Amino acid sequence: MSAVLERIEQTRYALLGALESRDWGTITELDLSCRVCVEDVLAQTLDNEQSVRSSLQDLLDVYRQLIDVACEERQTIVDEMAKIRQAKNAANIYHLFT
Repeated sequence: MSAVLERIEQTRYALLGALESRDWGTITELDLSCRVCVEDVLAQTLDNEQSVRSSLQDLLDVYRQLIDVACEERQTIVDEMAKIRQAKNAANIYHLFT
């Protein structure tokens, strides 16, 4: 396996680990590294196109997982903010009658 494909695999595993722990800072850094790896793959002529395709497909699957988890996290925050707003409004109404 070429060095570029090994870097993609290492980055993919690191992304999975960061995703599991919800370490968004590390995910951001790994995303930048991943972009460099993909650019390197595109710039090189590799012998085994099937290995490249498989490696990039696996990476794409991780990114799909990242998007799903990020959307879930975002929705959780939206729900929490709505609850906070409702509680604040209820407190304001309560203070009007006291």
